[in-house]
Amino acid sequence: MDIQKTFDKYIGIFDENFSKIEKQNPKFLSEIKRLAFEKFKKIGLPDYNNENYKYAGISEICSRDYEFSLDSRSALVDLNEYFQCEIKDLDTHIVLLSNGEYYQNNKTIENLSKGVIICGIKEAISKYPKLIETYYSSNAKDSNEGFTALNTMFANDGLFIYVPENTKLDKTIQLVNLIHGFGNKNIFKRNLIVVEKNSELSLVICDHTLNNSNNFVVDVTESVVGENAKFIYHNLQKEPDKTGVINSHYVRLDKYSKFDSYLLSFHGGIIRNNLFVKLTGEYSEANLYGLNLTDREQRIDNYTLIEHLVPNCSSNELYKGILDEQAKGSFMGRIIVKPNAQKTLAYQTNRNICLTPEAKMRTKPQLEIYADDVKCSHGATVGQLDETALFYLRQRGIDSKEAKLMLMFAFANDILRKINIIPLRERIAELIDSRLRGEFSACEHCLMNCNSR
Repeated sequence: MDIQKTFDKYIGIFDENFSKIEKQNPKFLSEIKRLAFEKFKKIGLPDYNNENYKYAGISEICSRDYEFSLDSRSALVDLNEYFQCEIKDLDTHIVLLSNGEYYQNNKTIENLSKGVIICGIKEAISKYPKLIETYYSSNAKDSNEGFTALNTMFANDGLFIYVPENTKLDKTIQLVNLIHGFGNKNIFKRNLIVVEKNSELSLVICDHTLNNSNNFVVDVTESVVGENAKFIYHNLQKEPDKTGVINSHYVRLDKYSKFDSYLLSFHGGIIRNNLFVKLTGEYSEANLYGLNLTDREQRIDNYTLIEHLVPNCSSNELYKGILDEQAKGSFMGRIIVKPNAQKTLAYQTNRNICLTPEAKMRTKPQLEIYADDVKCSHGATVGQLDETALFYLRQRGIDSKEAKLMLMFAFANDILRKINIIPLRERIAELIDSRLRGEFSACEHCLMNCNSR
């Protein structure tokens, strides 16, 4: 009933405000939103009967009331002065989003290569309409995800990054998502990332909630990776205890391109991560890594879909989870190899540790292979800490608690060591250690340990 009421609410809001939406957007974008609305009416929101969302806790998210607004809720204070990242030696271009909107007083990014664009979606619609018309919703338009349609209906802003051909940014882009203000907010955010032929981009996304409100965030990112381009994507999640997050990322890879994804979930109420990857060009490569650490009654649900559409492509997927107390988690990964996708290499692994009998983890790896000349494998495990390894460490004078922490850190380190940004890797190692020990800093809602003065 909560899901149906939420569905009806969104239908009513869009109907009542469509004339306003038409005035705020160019014709092509209004049409995209209208078509998303028609799709949303048919698809609806997923409930317990939807196999892909069976354990995602959507009804719990929909049981709360959230403040909805089509008007700007960006911060009026100077966020550049209020926040400073303290990761030692992390040399990045920092971009702030304020309640899902591109912060208008972002510091000017200097020394960008010619043609590189970093701005808000709303600004890009007016300044670069041809780029937006070409790429906006190009990946997500065929999706049958109700939350993606919902985001398309209501999202007005987010981050737009465009890297032209033969360009490599000198620094990693660090996007800080700031949610602030009183009350439980409904946030819709849309990111669009375009990396053209022979170019490279590294992006770090940090979720930073400044209050204890139970927000509902519906986030969609579309990434287009051109021929022989490389895109390294890091998403670090830490949300308050009862916040609900639906995060969907759509990626399209052209020939000889490479995409590396690192999804690190340290804390959150209910988090659902969708990652859809299409390998559309020969010799493209996708590497997907995920790590979630949960305790209490937190829930993290990861869903991945990798589609091999052409020959000679490769994908590698490794997701790990550590669940404590009454935490719940699920992983559903699908790899589809189409009939023409000969010479495909595809590997999928999901491994999990449940530290208590009350922790629950459900995993469902899947392979659908319609080609006959491929190398594909998948596997999943759910277990406890290795008693033999614990005994070995105890025999060498290490107490029980420290021995367990060492084993858990070693388990997580398989993901951590793949991160190539050394200062970020070191900081995440500290976060993993403090997370496993239950020792968060005083600024408990800041993943990147920013300094609020």
